[in-house]
Amino acid sequence: MVMLDQRALPEAEVELECRCAADVAEAIRVLAVRGAPVIGIAGAMGVALAASVGENVDEAASLLVGARPTAANLAWAVREVRREGDEPDLLAARARRLHADEVERCLAMSRHALSLFEAGSAVVTHCNTGALATGGHGTALGAIITAWANGLVDEVFVDETRPLLQGARLTAWELERAGIACTVIVDAAAPALMAAGRATHVVVGADRIAANGDTANKIGTYGLALSAREHGLGFVVVAPSSTVDVHTATGAEIVVEERASDEISSRWRAFNPAFDVTPAGLIGAIVTEQGVLRPPYEPGLRSVDGARVGSELDAEASPTSPAVG
Repeated sequence: MVMLDQRALPEAEVELECRCAADVAEAIRVLAVRGAPVIGIAGAMGVALAASVGENVDEAASLLVGARPTAANLAWAVREVRREGDEPDLLAARARRLHADEVERCLAMSRHALSLFEAGSAVVTHCNTGALATGGHGTALGAIITAWANGLVDEVFVDETRPLLQGARLTAWELERAGIACTVIVDAAAPALMAAGRATHVVVGADRIAANGDTANKIGTYGLALSAREHGLGFVVVAPSSTVDVHTATGAEIVVEERASDEISSRWRAFNPAFDVTPAGLIGAIVTEQGVLRPPYEPGLRSVDGARVGSELDAEASPTSPAVG
């Protein structure tokens, strides 16, 4: 299994080879591959890889799921591919279908999100939610790029995004490749930018959405939501239905990963959470591939979850389900 090592970006494009499930789990853990949808894809392909090299598939699945506990997509994708049994070719085919499905979901999300932008929009986004994070078009960043292509977005402000500068390194790189000018801002500058009237929207992704609409995303998202409410900006979450976890009632039940203290300081103890949870009351809209949801979110999210499960069962029964290499 070969992936683009995101740790080397934007200075270099380096391929990382994984030859067993432990290699894939380590790549997920150290953020060589990161972004909720794409780590789901990586986890699914990691299960198939384990089967192909003769590893215990159940042990491999547990190892992969444990690599990143906050993102719902990883556990979901591993669970979905395990339904195929232990045959390597069947597992690989299912993993490829999951990949193709994620790309199609991203394109659908972007189409739905267009209705939330107006001409002249100036958007703040956080972390990285583009093709790197999704295996294809992108969630929040995909929606921004689609809105720009339709003449609705004039300016994109990219939070640098702690702890590993995914915005400054990855989102800015993707926008540069797309030919879209952007401005990187330090995370703490976003409220001042909003107060100055330079932004109209905040558009972010999600790693897990609880049944009530509380949303876990990269650390700093909660502060953006508070500031957006204070300054009257639209705050939008764009994420696939695979991120919805109706079995988690509220954000209080979401496990938030805390990264190593020495990423911040080798001398002092540091509080270094990878995520925070934004309460549903601060979110103006949640966009999935099935459409735009407005508060109260729980009925719509449960409907999204039910439709997702039904469509997956239909796809499994169909011999013409899409696949990618």
